[in-house]
Amino acid sequence: MKVADSSKNTMQNKTVSLVLSSGGARGLAHIGVIEALEEKGYHIKSIAGCSMGALIGGIYAKGKLPVYKEWISNLDRIDVFSLMDFTLSARGFIKGNKVFQAVEALVGDDLIENLPIPFSCNAVDIHSGEEKIFKEGQLFEAIRASASIPTVIKPFPIGGNEYVDGAVLNPIPVNLALNHGNDLLMVSNVNAPVSPINWESQKSRETSLIAVPTWVNEYRDKMIKYFPQDKKEKPKAASFLDLMNLSFELMQDKLSDYILHTYPADVVVQMSRKQCGTFEFYRAKELIASGKQLALKSLEQLEA
Repeated sequence: MKVADSSKNTMQNKTVSLVLSSGGARGLAHIGVIEALEEKGYHIKSIAGCSMGALIGGIYAKGKLPVYKEWISNLDRIDVFSLMDFTLSARGFIKGNKVFQAVEALVGDDLIENLPIPFSCNAVDIHSGEEKIFKEGQLFEAIRASASIPTVIKPFPIGGNEYVDGAVLNPIPVNLALNHGNDLLMVSNVNAPVSPINWESQKSRETSLIAVPTWVNEYRDKMIKYFPQDKKEKPKAASFLDLMNLSFELMQDKLSDYILHTYPADVVVQMSRKQCGTFEFYRAKELIASGKQLALKSLEQLEA
């Protein structure tokens, strides 16, 4: 969680230019960030996103985020796996058609220039190496191009060009929101080098009916330290695909740090890159709640 110094009077001017980072399933936390803004009375005036941030931002700009949230929150591991249309192609082991078609059928497509809230996202032309900015055209074409993770999802063709994930060059497209005037510039970054929220321990604390004395917890921790109950398993060797995905995420993380230092935002909501894996979409409820919790803390600190 980070709040930058700002001369804006946020209590008088509560309009926001929102930027949503890439990050796979962690990007579901963006839904919670948007809910926190609405709960605190802020009006999102424009939205820009990359990859999963492009998906969430585009759906929100279309006014269909509650529908998508209801759907994604009820998917389990098997449901998520069934949406993966695997292929033997050397250009990516997932086609990407099945999941995007399911989401498009759920919320509907539209022209970006016709959306109620100004929206933009980015992708990368894999042959020229140039960043492509989408501010008009078919919404789901732009989203699919922005979210085509290299080596995982096949590059997406538009016209005579092929596009891959915008995170290759710009995982937090703050440059798309620089002309925000007096709006609060807010970034939701789900690839941050911070500690993850321990959701399980948090839930156990919330549901506990009896307060456990401090000395009991301290004694238990000491016993576990000297008499461990479970043997630590040796980490499994990373596969070729694991190495490719980890390499991409490390690059994405370093780029994110550089961007946030280059373009200081008024508020930066930071979620750990270790919060969950790229495809753990079945943890939607937890991720949305975590994003909302982090955003509320950031906004409360700003308003204080």
